[in-house]
Amino acid sequence: MTTSDPATDQRLLRPDVLDLGDVLLRPWGRGLDLPGGTLAAVTAAAADPEVARWNPLRDATDLAGAEAYLDRADARWAEGSTASFAITDAADGALCGNVALRWSDRDEGVAMVGYWLLTAARGRGLATRATTAVTAWGVRTAGVRRIELYHAVGNEASCRVAIRAGFPYEGTLRASFRYGDGPYNDEHLHARLASDPA
Repeated sequence: MTTSDPATDQRLLRPDVLDLGDVLLRPWGRGLDLPGGTLAAVTAAAADPEVARWNPLRDATDLAGAEAYLDRADARWAEGSTASFAITDAADGALCGNVALRWSDRDEGVAMVGYWLLTAARGRGLATRATTAVTAWGVRTAGVRRIELYHAVGNEASCRVAIRAGFPYEGTLRASFRYGDGPYNDEHLHARLASDPA
C-alpha cells in the first residue's frame, strides 16, 4: 500500500479566472472563447515575431497545431501540473498574451513561471502584473514554495519584468535552452520564495 503526501496532494493547479481589472487571466483550453476564434488567436500568436523568438509556439502555427496546443492545456489543467492562462482584455475579450505556472518539482513545491505578450499589448506592464498575480495565486491555492523564472540573457524586456515582479537575479545558466533563434542560449535565473515580501 502506498501512502501519499498530503502536501503534494494539495499541490494541484486548478482552473480559475483571475481578474486584474483591465485584463482577465482565463484558462487556456477548448472551452476558451476568444473574439475571431480561439484557434485563429493561437496561430496568430505563434506567428508574432517576438513570441516566435523567445517563446516559440512551434507546433501551433496551423489549425491542427493550435488544436493540439489547446488539448495539451486542457490535459495539464486536468493533471493539476500546469496553469496556463490567456491574458485577455476585460472590455472586448481580445487576446493580449499568456502567463503560465507549472510544477518543476511538485514534491518540493518548486514551480516555474513564463509569459509572452502580443505586440499590441506590450509596454503596458501586463507581463509584470500577470506574473505577479499568477505567482501569488499559486502560493495561495497550491502551496507553491519557490517560483523560478528563466529568460535568455539577450531578452532584456523579460529581465525587466522579472525584476519588477519581485524575482531577484540568482545566476546565469550557460547554454541552457534553445529558443526560437536556433542555438542554445545562456539564461538568467530569477526566483522568489513564497516567504518573500510582496
